[in-house]
Amino acid sequence: MINILYEDNHLLVVEKPINVLVQADDTKDKDLLTLLKEYLKEKYKKPGNVYLGLIHRLDRVVGGVMVFAKTSKAAGRLSKQVQSHELKKTYYAVVCGNLKGNGHIENYLLKNAKTNTSYVDKKGKLAILDYEVVTCRENLTLVKIDLKTGRHHQIRVQFSHIGYPLYGDAKYNSNYKKGEQIALFAKELSFYHPVTKERMTFHLDLPHRYPYHLFQ
Repeated sequence: MINILYEDNHLLVVEKPINVLVQADDTKDKDLLTLLKEYLKEKYKKPGNVYLGLIHRLDRVVGGVMVFAKTSKAAGRLSKQVQSHELKKTYYAVVCGNLKGNGHIENYLLKNAKTNTSYVDKKGKLAILDYEVVTCRENLTLVKIDLKTGRHHQIRVQFSHIGYPLYGDAKYNSNYKKGEQIALFAKELSFYHPVTKERMTFHLDLPHRYPYHLFQ
C-alpha cells in the first residue's frame, strides 16, 4: 500500500517506496505510476484509462516524497515550476567519510545510456547542488542537499566525484558491499499549488534503518 500524503482534485502527493520504479521499464516490474493509477481507478470507480501526470522522478533505489498531477492543466503548471526551480526538492544523504562544513558543487555531467550511469565531463549538462553538513558519526556524514538541477544520478555522481560517495551506492561507491541499501532520501518537497497558488511543503521522517538511525 502506497503512503498517500495529500490528495485533492488536482494533486496526489505520495511517499515513493525504495526499490520501486517510478515509471515502467523493460524489467516489467510494477511501477509507482501504474500502482497510483490503479488506486485512483478503484477509489473513484473510473472506467477506462486514468490520467496521472509524472512531474519529476526518483531513482529506483531512492525513496521519498513525490507529487503527481491529476489533470493535464496541473501537470503543465507544476512542470513550469520544475523548470523555474520554484518546485524545491530537499534530499538527505549519508556519505562515506567525515565531510566538513557546507558546500556548493557545480559540474557538467554526461550520461552513458549503455551503462545507465553518469560522469563528470565538460561536454555534459550543468549540474548544481548546495549541501549542509548535519552531523558526523562513525566516519559517516549526514548531509542536507538542496538540488538546483535534476541531472541523471546527480547527487550520487557529484559526491562521489569529490571523494565522499554515498553509503550503499552500488554504482558510484568503490567500497560498496553487497546487500547495502543506498542512503539517499527525498525528505522534503515544496511547490505552489497549481490552482490555489498556495505554497505547499511536505516532509517525511528519515527511514528507521542503518545508517540513518545513527543520526536520529
